[in-house]
Amino acid sequence: MSNFSPNLPDPWSGLRRHTPARIALGRAGGSLPTKAVLEFAVAHAAARDAVHAALDIDALAESLRELGLGAIQLSSRALDRATYLHRPDLGRRLDAPSLSQLRQLPPGEIDIVIIIGDGLSAPAPQQQALPLLRELIPLLQADGLRIGPICIVREARVAIEDEIGAELRARAAVILVGERPGLGSADSLGAYLVFDPKIGRTDAERNCVSNIRPGGLGVKAAAATLHYLIAESLRRRISGVALKDERVLPSEYLADCRKEASAP
Repeated sequence: MSNFSPNLPDPWSGLRRHTPARIALGRAGGSLPTKAVLEFAVAHAAARDAVHAALDIDALAESLRELGLGAIQLSSRALDRATYLHRPDLGRRLDAPSLSQLRQLPPGEIDIVIIIGDGLSAPAPQQQALPLLRELIPLLQADGLRIGPICIVREARVAIEDEIGAELRARAAVILVGERPGLGSADSLGAYLVFDPKIGRTDAERNCVSNIRPGGLGVKAAAATLHYLIAESLRRRISGVALKDERVLPSEYLADCRKEASAP
């Protein structure tokens, strides 16, 4: 009598507890088990939905006001989502009304301007930006940094921080933006820092802290990393490939990061 079972567990299944990656899915005859196929379909649908979702700017601005943070609402030159997806260049520049709005602000000395953009996943900034700023803003304020108005930008690409930072004459800019969704990480937030923002900055001149989300990099760890990079960028007047995270982190801190990332 044969002991063959058409539903075979993957011998690597023990590794699944170490990663959310789609590994060790098992086999059902010559194919994947139905459960794995359905989970893939759900993850793919979530990624597609995240790309096309709209950022609720009004709700986000109201939440920022509750934290005592002023916010201004801006738009890129991409008039709608379809244009944004087909014309990345338009998402890197502000439209005329937004430029006019920035130029009407009273002048002031700004060390760091923080921008929130929808990017390729509106759920990411909707869910992660506020918890991150709750951790980050007090760290920046404790350093005595002059923080510009929070800018919330519709249909935004990363490089739009260059124009916003230049218009506000900020010494540095950080944009919190939805990253391209993955299969299982449709709500991942990225934070991109650039020193001396101006139109034409390259990706090599930016520092990125990525995968900020539950199950990824927790907000406390992300805020601590951003705080370090911002402080060093302003002190050394650099960013991008010239600026590295050179902290020596105690084991207790690393344990806390792992605990935060694994929390539900």
